[in-house]
Amino acid sequence: MTDMLQPGARIGILGGGQLGRMLAMAAARLGFDAVIYTPDEDSPASRVAAETVVAPYEDLEAVRRFAQRVDVVTYEFENVPVETAHAAAAHAPVRPDPKALEVAQDRCVEKEFVNANGAATVPWRAVGSRETLGEALDYIGTPAILKTRRFGYDGKGQAALKSRDDAQAAFEAIGARPAILEGFAQFTRELSILAARGLNGEIRAYPLSENRHGGGILKETEAPAEADEVTRSQAFALATNLLEALDYIGLLAVELFDLGDGRLLVNEIAPRVHNTGHWTMDACLCDQFEQHIRAIAGWPLGDPEALAPARMINLIGEDALGWRNWLNAEGAVLHLYGKREVREGRKMGHVNIVERG
Repeated sequence: MTDMLQPGARIGILGGGQLGRMLAMAAARLGFDAVIYTPDEDSPASRVAAETVVAPYEDLEAVRRFAQRVDVVTYEFENVPVETAHAAAAHAPVRPDPKALEVAQDRCVEKEFVNANGAATVPWRAVGSRETLGEALDYIGTPAILKTRRFGYDGKGQAALKSRDDAQAAFEAIGARPAILEGFAQFTRELSILAARGLNGEIRAYPLSENRHGGGILKETEAPAEADEVTRSQAFALATNLLEALDYIGLLAVELFDLGDGRLLVNEIAPRVHNTGHWTMDACLCDQFEQHIRAIAGWPLGDPEALAPARMINLIGEDALGWRNWLNAEGAVLHLYGKREVREGRKMGHVNIVERG
């Protein structure tokens, strides 16, 4: 473990949102100084970090100067431009490798990668025009969902097709941009597995979580999810294959559809800490944020086992205005992200409700 960073080392984080904030807090607890790179003034992460660089991601010279002043670079969301990550990599290790961004930023590339590494997905086809959308519908049928290939999250950049008559409206709804058409999965529930891989190739995974969405946004997560050994082993094997194929260092989230008959489909991957892992902050000895910092710093991975069952509730938009209600709720731990403005659909915080033994 000669590549282990020493306490006092500087960890650069590309992105200043709530995930960067919680990564910076975990880094500080381990004795590291977090340096945030973000285009946004007064970002949530900047207010808990040792230092912040405010500059556009496209300012590659500023990125290079930032990378020269830190010992390792990571990122808090998958839409950091790949060129930015490569510019940083010329001066400091970037973990996970920028290849993970290249895969995750394009839904078609992601599906190809997942399928090539032994995991099943819903049927899909690339769509570049109204004509190719018709061809994709010939293959997949309806109902289906049309998604932009890039920059979609929390239900944005998506349109459902109940019949072929919806095709033109759906294509226009996503801005007539390059897209992917996906068939609907007849799943019984949505699961996710968060797994980390260290510099020495060690892999450790958190228990499966069960997730419930509304309007394309995660509402609640319960963990550990009830699952038999076959399902747990299958999910771990899927995550392991993807981590190793990417030569990945850090924490990876894999969202899954459970078909209820022993089969799991990969919905998508996220090369970062993840909303469905927030429950680990109060129910595990080593939460997902510390695990990611440990991995990129070359430290041994921590214990991911759950100490108690937990339920995570996202506070979205005006939900956060009721923060007082959680202060005395039994088993509840409140986490607010320090965002100055409440907006509809904006993730403002979360609550973990930990079951007492």
